[in-house]
Amino acid sequence: MIVHPHFDLCLLKATLGHKRMWVFLFILIVFIVYASFLCLVQVLAGCVYPPLLEDRTFPVDVRQRSETLLDACEERSVGSYTDSSGLDHVRHSIAEFITSRDGVPCSASNVFISGGSQRVMVKLLAGTEWDFPTGVLTPMPPPLTLPMLLDEAGVSLEPYRLNKDHKWAVNVDELYRTLTTARWRCKPRAIFISNPSNPTGHVQSRKSIQEVIRFAAAAGLLLLVDEVYQEYVFGDGLEFISYKKILFEMGPPYSDTVEMASFYSISSIGECGLRAGFMELVNIDPRVMHFVDTMLCTDISTPVMGQLALDLMVKPPKPGDASYHTYTEVQPKNTPCEVLNNLPGVSCESAVGGVYLYPCVNVPVAVVTQAEAGALYCDLLMEEQAVLIGPGCSCGPPAGTCHFRYKSHLCFVVLNI
Repeated sequence: MIVHPHFDLCLLKATLGHKRMWVFLFILIVFIVYASFLCLVQVLAGCVYPPLLEDRTFPVDVRQRSETLLDACEERSVGSYTDSSGLDHVRHSIAEFITSRDGVPCSASNVFISGGSQRVMVKLLAGTEWDFPTGVLTPMPPPLTLPMLLDEAGVSLEPYRLNKDHKWAVNVDELYRTLTTARWRCKPRAIFISNPSNPTGHVQSRKSIQEVIRFAAAAGLLLLVDEVYQEYVFGDGLEFISYKKILFEMGPPYSDTVEMASFYSISSIGECGLRAGFMELVNIDPRVMHFVDTMLCTDISTPVMGQLALDLMVKPPKPGDASYHTYTEVQPKNTPCEVLNNLPGVSCESAVGGVYLYPCVNVPVAVVTQAEAGALYCDLLMEEQAVLIGPGCSCGPPAGTCHFRYKSHLCFVVLNI
């Protein structure tokens, strides 16, 4: 969870009541459990210290997996370098995962592994200098670190507002408005989409994805699709559908011409610190593909441990494997929007995907208009109640509002005092 707002505490208390209201908020994080944790740790431990594989402490499938991954490493060592685009074995595993997910062939040569999904995306955008600044249409609110990364890369962030009144949906008219405005100050070359959305938790429908693809085709924009939280879709009747799957279902000319880069990351299973993600390029000119490979050569290869974790993420234990029961013990659950909506002065749209909530705190206009009102609010919440959330001001909240970003896929106890 992450957030921080800034405003007058007296005005806030006048609206929300005494600060003790926060004591009965979601305060005690008991533990974080991701379903794949035990299997992942066992396999990586066996790779780091192979003698562990000589006894029967670990399940047989874990030992076999560790041996397979060690064979994929140079000199069977996780301390070795890999190709800049990643271990060939892992790239083929990723290609098999994408092919199975979408029903559309994926070539391992189109898959590039990096130290995180946003890292490789920014390198892709910043790899070439133009006479006019490169612009990327970016949703508001965006993923927390994306604006900073684009700024560091010298890429112009061109904001398009998500429709809060329709559960933070993408509005095509807003995309065209942003595109028209952006052309006065930069050369728009791409549109960034997060599905499921980070931080709002919105999951795009088939129709919405088709509309965005048609827009990108008409505007000649590269589609940058962040699909990191695709495993976290829990709304009734909803399912995750990848942009690539819809693109090829639409057929020509879209399936032949719309350029796309899709991203996935180890963050999906909560192992963010292992720093690994991958990008698949679709409909990209072969000359550009060569440029991407060359560009990645200027960077140190992704840590091997992160790459091995990616292999486990896209190829988890199967029914019948000895470790399968531990992998399936814990499943993603719906986020507790009702808890937030029962708090005085707080409202939250129901999230149907992803791992974040994006609640709104109803405060006086005089408070909202103060500089970085949300940041102060989050700082005070951390200092006085030990609740860590992220400031909506860093995510570009709608004008005149105070939002915060909360990572909700955590087990917690609500203290009602």
